[in-house]
Amino acid sequence: MAKIKVMDELLANKIAAGEVVERCASVVKELVENSIDAGSSEIKIDLLEAGTVQIKVTDNGSGMDKEDAVMAFGRHATSKLKNEDDLFHIMTLGFRGEALASIASVSEVNLKTCVQDIGTEVIIHGGKMVSVEPCEARKGTIMTIDHLFYNTPARLKHMKSLYTELASITDYVNKIALSHPEIKFVLTNNNTTLLNTDGSNNLLKTISAVYGMDIARKMVEVNIEDSDYTITGYMSLPEIHRSSRNGMVTIVNGRVVRNMDLNRVINDSYHSYKPDNRYPIVVFNIEVDPTLVDVNVHPTKMDIKFSKMEELQTLMTQMIQEQLKSRSLIPHIEVEQETIEEKPVYQEQTLDFSRVAETEDYIVIEDDVKENVPLFEPKENKEEVIEKSSNHLPELYPVGLVHGTYIICQNEKGMYMIDQHAAKERINYETFKKRLGNPNQESTPLLFPMTFEFSNQEFIILKENFEILRNMNFEVDEFGLNSIIVKAHPIWLPKGYEKDATFKIMETLLEVEKDFSIEKFNEKIATMMACKLAIKANENITELEMEQLIQDLKNCENPYNCPHGRPTIIFYSNYDLEKLFKRSGFELPKW
Repeated sequence: MAKIKVMDELLANKIAAGEVVERCASVVKELVENSIDAGSSEIKIDLLEAGTVQIKVTDNGSGMDKEDAVMAFGRHATSKLKNEDDLFHIMTLGFRGEALASIASVSEVNLKTCVQDIGTEVIIHGGKMVSVEPCEARKGTIMTIDHLFYNTPARLKHMKSLYTELASITDYVNKIALSHPEIKFVLTNNNTTLLNTDGSNNLLKTISAVYGMDIARKMVEVNIEDSDYTITGYMSLPEIHRSSRNGMVTIVNGRVVRNMDLNRVINDSYHSYKPDNRYPIVVFNIEVDPTLVDVNVHPTKMDIKFSKMEELQTLMTQMIQEQLKSRSLIPHIEVEQETIEEKPVYQEQTLDFSRVAETEDYIVIEDDVKENVPLFEPKENKEEVIEKSSNHLPELYPVGLVHGTYIICQNEKGMYMIDQHAAKERINYETFKKRLGNPNQESTPLLFPMTFEFSNQEFIILKENFEILRNMNFEVDEFGLNSIIVKAHPIWLPKGYEKDATFKIMETLLEVEKDFSIEKFNEKIATMMACKLAIKANENITELEMEQLIQDLKNCENPYNCPHGRPTIIFYSNYDLEKLFKRSGFELPKW
């Protein structure tokens, strides 16, 4: 008797559901993508108990007739692929034809859809068709999913908390809204609105709806293209960063994707402009010929492969660095204006982003009752932090030193504070990086050679990499068992720290040996040497030394951050100082 049998279709769908429908967010993703592919301009997602009780997605798309409504729940049923060639020219979000069959097999489904005058209602419980009846005519589709995983208790048992499930859904809807700003998205949970975009096709307004107004006004528009790729979107100023990579949203042909190589390139492009363990917020939309990408890597369709990855990485790095190097990045310390009102006035306010390009002075709020109120004060009162400028500091005049650490400067625009240690670190970092990248042949012979002892494993690694040290103008050789002797070192090592610096360089070589690249090695050495030679905090310097430090900082490629990403300088405008001391808009009492 044969042991191998063809699976029952219902069982096969339940198995497929394990890949396609991992959690509530997976259901929302599949249904929303179907709504987008149907040409919807408005999509509403209503949840009960974070989707564990009910998920309802309503759209105004093209809808389906009775035959298609029934056929849609068949396995591998899709309207998006006609033949094998279509698989290499995918422009829709869905195409595999597995989602609805998988969802229906582990839930109770109610579908109401309409194309013309008569609607169709399809009810399915646990993958079994219960009824197909006519219903009221309404343009679009309403898909209701009740009691997800009710018939697969093992999957239900391992679902996360309601908070975790809701956070996952919210994260997905935020990203899909950013990828389609032309569509109005509304997300509710237990009748509480969590997201509401206006579908005006203004990406900056969608960013404001997702991340908030404060983030939106510190985003920089980007646009670059070559023969294969076009990249548009927004990137945050370096002062805006998060503890995880979740704020880096990459969109390829309208599809939100996950690609670790792209995330690494984006983060590396911000190197030394922010702390290494923090990540920027970006929304990048990449337009590319579908034949150059493969989205059929995983059932979730989130992973993607690029045919010309190096070209895309180079283009993205160039775009980000051009924006960072062309802007004044001094953090502006803003002082909130205190207001006293007899009665609180609550008014619905919306951002008027269409006027940003026209004024370039400030972003305004549209208000039906009051006149336009600026989010940024006009430029005669305050400097705009996102203003494009040359990559140099303004003219600064030092007036004192606080706690032997912070240099106070002034000019006609306001007051500046410089962290002398961070500033000197940046100056040293760029100096050493330049010397490492363009080494000369100058070295200092030692009257008393330096010796270093290592473990046998470390000694073997260093011995194999002697050539790297020699190219840096160290004269090194073996010296007995597991020991290394240094008879000369490059002239740029800090005086008094020659032995410590040499040992640190060898330690760094041991750290990066497994994945060694001369660029990363030089980067680590320059950062280490910069910190070693920098002025320490609580170290008083003269006014002449302050002026020299400021001049050296002005000559840096990036004068705004130390190598670790901390700010070197912050700014208080005259307007902010007046507000601090109640001089702005303050009238003396009449006696």
